[in-house]
Amino acid sequence: MRRRQLIGLGAAAAAPLLLLGRGLAQPAPREIEIAAQRFRFTPNRIPLKAGEAVLLKIRALDFAHGFFIPDLDRRMDLIPGRVVEFGFTAPGPGTLHFLCDNFCGDGHEGMDGAFEITA
Repeated sequence: MRRRQLIGLGAAAAAPLLLLGRGLAQPAPREIEIAAQRFRFTPNRIPLKAGEAVLLKIRALDFAHGFFIPDLDRRMDLIPGRVVEFGFTAPGPGTLHFLCDNFCGDGHEGMDGAFEITA
């Protein structure tokens, strides 16, 4: 009987710790797919919440493009047929711009977009 009481007490003491540990688990990042095609990103305006974890899945649909986020000092090469993944946590409220930094023709200068981050 004493052994059962000790096991029961141990389980009762451990239960709050298990529940507390569940509260510490980070939610899975929000996955956002972005397509790059001559002169545009789709989508090119992406709303985020400050502190939100995101995983970008970016693909080129036609030929090689670049994907550059100046404020994060992060760039990626986009090759047709491949998906490039990049995870980050949205900074404080504001606008985080991205652009193609691999010349892709006469409309290249307008190939950009933004993450619109709210509190």
